[in-house]
Amino acid sequence: MGSNYLIGEFCSFVKGASVPRDRMFGNGSWKYLHYGDLYKGHELYIDIEKPTKPIPFISDEERIKSNQFVSDGDIVYVLTSETIDDLGKALMIKGGEGEEIVAGTETTVMCIENRDIANPAYINYMLQTELFKRKLRQYVTGMKVFRVHPRDIAKIEVNLPDIVTQNKVVRILDAIYEKCSNINRLNDYLAQMADAMFVDAFGGLEDNAVLSDIAEITMGQSPAGTSYNEDGNGTVFYQGRGEFGWRYPTQRLFTTEPKRIAKSGDVLMSVRAPVGDLNVAYEDCCIGRGLAAISCDYPSYCLYLMRSLGRKLDSYNGEGTVFGSINGKALKGLEIALPEIDDIISFEGKVAPIDAQIRCNEAENRSLMQLRDALLPKLMSGEIDVSKVDLTQLNNHLA
Repeated sequence: MGSNYLIGEFCSFVKGASVPRDRMFGNGSWKYLHYGDLYKGHELYIDIEKPTKPIPFISDEERIKSNQFVSDGDIVYVLTSETIDDLGKALMIKGGEGEEIVAGTETTVMCIENRDIANPAYINYMLQTELFKRKLRQYVTGMKVFRVHPRDIAKIEVNLPDIVTQNKVVRILDAIYEKCSNINRLNDYLAQMADAMFVDAFGGLEDNAVLSDIAEITMGQSPAGTSYNEDGNGTVFYQGRGEFGWRYPTQRLFTTEPKRIAKSGDVLMSVRAPVGDLNVAYEDCCIGRGLAAISCDYPSYCLYLMRSLGRKLDSYNGEGTVFGSINGKALKGLEIALPEIDDIISFEGKVAPIDAQIRCNEAENRSLMQLRDALLPKLMSGEIDVSKVDLTQLNNHLA
């Protein structure tokens, strides 16, 4: 069964440092690990050498404000969030051995001090389990913004098997994770190829129309809060960009009183700060007031058109009283370069199969994530005897 430990018995905590965004990505020489810039979808690791997003650099002046560094095997852990589900999200650092990387704000860094007791990757997976999250929630404070303190995390008791068993559990779960990562990398490549095809076909055109000339725009409207549930009752509901993934949002909420509907394949756009973040509706869904649905007879053309308008949409960030926003009138009147319909049809014929492959890959990824989520608690509890698992056969199956 393993042995019980308080997290504080094998782990210490480092508080992150706050650096204004306008001082990131400068000419500094210090990597700055800002969780919000690096977290994406189902990822569980931050690979310092091959990050999924660019890592900011900060100056010596900013760096001296903090002596808090992270390194290989440390876990970046969210302490503050506007949603209870995002609180406690964790990512483990890979790489960066011997390199001083400054930890960002709104997080703590969990440093696994005794690695004879705890494999950092095993602890990272353990933090994802519903059992651990239930233990965490008893220490959560706040109403609109949820918080948890490291001293309370340190008091949580967990059961750890011997280190040999931990290592094998990690290898099983990592095999699934690596397969998902390979699918994500393929999808990244396919999307970049489609973006390049859009630029080659239409990049030289000048604005001659507005978005509503080619697409139908539906602004979101949030249903009554009493209709929300997480049990799958009613229609999938996306409140805003908080559910966005790499291309498709992640199901979390449902509503029994849907108001505004987006169809499967519609482009979903964030209309509140940051304006312009995009996803694609994986299924028919209800959209809240933080989103707009953009529907077109040529869905692939519409998606890559919207992806090409990033700079224009970014101009709306910060124009509101506090945060950026765009209303329906402005979105419908957004100026675009509209090609001839025959050219749009030709582009659609070339790119729609690419998008179909991306969706097929996403379906496989979701199946793998469901497998991982089902295995995770069983592996952690010892319900599955990992000593009888043939890792070579598993890796060959997932190759």
